[in-house]
Amino acid sequence: MSIPTERTTLTVALVGNPNTGKSTLFGALVGVHQHVGNYPGVTVEKKTGRMQHGQHRYELVDLPGLYSLAPRSRDEMVAVDLLLGRYQDCPPVDAVVCIIDAANLQRNLYLVSQVVEFGLPTVVAVNMLDVAESHGITVDVEQLAERLPVPVVAIQANRRVGIELLQAALAEAIDGREQRAEPSSRELAQFPEAFEDEVARLQPLLTQAAAETAADKPLPRFLVRRLLLDADGYLCEALLSHNDDVLAELRAARTRLSEAGCAVPRVETAARYGWARDVLRGVVTHPRRYVTTVSDRIDHVLTHKIWGTLIFALLMTGVFQAVFKGAEPLMRVIEQVTELTGGWVESQMAEGALQSLLADGVIGGVGGVIAFLPQILILFLFIAILEDCGYMARAAFLMDKMMARVGLSGKSFIPMLASFACAIPGIMATRVIENERDRLTTILVAPLMTCSARLPVYALMIAAFIPSQSYLGGLLSLQGLTLAALYVLGIVTAVVAALVLKRTILRGTTPPFVMELPSYKWPSPRTILLRVWQRGWLFIRCAGTLILAVSVLVWAALYFPHNTEEVEAPFRPHQQRLEAQLATLAPNSPKCEDIRRELVRIDNEITGAYQRQSLLGRLGRVIEPAVKPLGWDWRIGCSVIASLPAREVVVATMAVIYNQGEDVDLESQQESTQLQAKLAAATWDGTDRPVFNVPVAMSILVFFALCAQCAATLAVIRRETNSWRWPVFTFTYMTTLAYLGALATYQVGMWIST
Repeated sequence: MSIPTERTTLTVALVGNPNTGKSTLFGALVGVHQHVGNYPGVTVEKKTGRMQHGQHRYELVDLPGLYSLAPRSRDEMVAVDLLLGRYQDCPPVDAVVCIIDAANLQRNLYLVSQVVEFGLPTVVAVNMLDVAESHGITVDVEQLAERLPVPVVAIQANRRVGIELLQAALAEAIDGREQRAEPSSRELAQFPEAFEDEVARLQPLLTQAAAETAADKPLPRFLVRRLLLDADGYLCEALLSHNDDVLAELRAARTRLSEAGCAVPRVETAARYGWARDVLRGVVTHPRRYVTTVSDRIDHVLTHKIWGTLIFALLMTGVFQAVFKGAEPLMRVIEQVTELTGGWVESQMAEGALQSLLADGVIGGVGGVIAFLPQILILFLFIAILEDCGYMARAAFLMDKMMARVGLSGKSFIPMLASFACAIPGIMATRVIENERDRLTTILVAPLMTCSARLPVYALMIAAFIPSQSYLGGLLSLQGLTLAALYVLGIVTAVVAALVLKRTILRGTTPPFVMELPSYKWPSPRTILLRVWQRGWLFIRCAGTLILAVSVLVWAALYFPHNTEEVEAPFRPHQQRLEAQLATLAPNSPKCEDIRRELVRIDNEITGAYQRQSLLGRLGRVIEPAVKPLGWDWRIGCSVIASLPAREVVVATMAVIYNQGEDVDLESQQESTQLQAKLAAATWDGTDRPVFNVPVAMSILVFFALCAQCAATLAVIRRETNSWRWPVFTFTYMTTLAYLGALATYQVGMWIST
């Protein structure tokens, strides 16, 4: 393959099996010059990076870890499409670096044999030779290089050993691409004669069919072979555009091969592994008896049915304690900086819509997003460490049996567990799940886990309306049991939702859980820090921009129409009298403090009046008939609408609407008690009937336990699924569950109380 002379940057694909050190090699080659995105039209992660070596500039593409180029999943289809140059938004691949694990050469060479057939300049990097030695395995790299039709370089990616040799071999392979001889038939996997005859017969037909869709040149023989071997149909669907006649010919050819004893895809497995055995004969020496490694001894404890589960529970408890406690100081700092910045903007600008937009909408919206960043970074720091050292695979193995009961695999457990801290990192963590239905099911139920954003709502309602009764000599309290019941409600609902989804719209059998348990190794600090940085930046860039837009929209709905004369006129005479009295008093006198408190109360009433006459307040009155069966008045409905960007907003919104003020600190006993008193004293408009009681409070708690009031979570679902259909579905089904749950809670509660 020739490279167009006008291109100054060459594209190199990094290919390899999972757990071969591919991401570590990628980091060693490109350093911090990395970019993470998605491939066009799919949600498979695309990781690219820039590298300079000699006169060449490269863009490296880190393809997903895969065992085969016979596409059976979207990851494998993306790899095939990229190597074939089928992405219009991605430049064609100029060369391939195929990384293989020295301790598992036969399995890894299966993929190498497929890559070599694409005809691209290829370099094989033999990694983890130290791990092979610890297993008693010796590898003759020089002899391996003689037997393969492409250059071979020994490396140790985690210590950057052999990186320069690899770069030089890559440059040499690209420079010599014109003179490079095509691999001989002896250097490639040998298929039976009956199979090759079918390939020769199909080549003209498939070339014509492909030309009718996208191709503008004859299909190479290796691609015809891939189409014939494509029993799952991924590649045929992409290249042949559902050409029924050609697909029928392919099925007929496979039938003939099966009758000839060359059944597809078994014929490929036999041919490629046979080739790998021939290549490795005399190259690899295994010990006569299995060598028990350090990883084996560690696994004896960490994968034990009892001890392994106990260690996992303690480890996860420690992780989430660190997420909550470790992030707290940084979150407070971010909140304080946001508050100070907003205050400074307010002091520098004249009062009006622009000041409110910048201080409350823009700065408040950005601060509300960035405040979650410490939790994201700490959680992904632990996930990166556990993944890089090899423990995460063991955790998935331990939890597989439990998750299989709801139609999922063990890989779904960690994302769902992470969602107790915040659904956003939990949803982002589903990228480790290969099965599309399992991944989507996990994404759709993860928001039902009780995240930290629900706690302010729980704290307010439980403290205000649930009696502080104790049981068993004070060991248990009714308030604590209520909080625990809300957590259990989220878990049980998620389990039921997963069962329903897996038996309806995402119907499919529970896939067999096959996962390689890699050898334990010391995590690479460089790799870990790069992963944490990438996830943090991805969170800010993708979730932050959307939640900022939503925050501005909600601000506008709470601000307009801002009729100053109509709202403030009833309060102005009393306010002016108090200000005049204040000017005549000593600054520290008791009377002065009373007047200041009264002025604050008036300001809060003015703010509440603005809220009531705002678009959002009017909308609250419109939806009041719909929320009245839940025991809510228009003010609660208004607060729920305002909390769409984030659940915790409902506390500040209630404080404003009930004239308590926006700056409510639930850790301050005085302010918390004042707000609770305001809520307890609130009455329905025109009557003396209280708005709040225990059934109403429980109705609100159940609603927020089940609802999808989080714009950032919906934005991340949109990003991870590459479609608005699934966030809309999530919002719809969770809101429906929340409404029905709140309705049942209130109606049953009122029936019991009467």
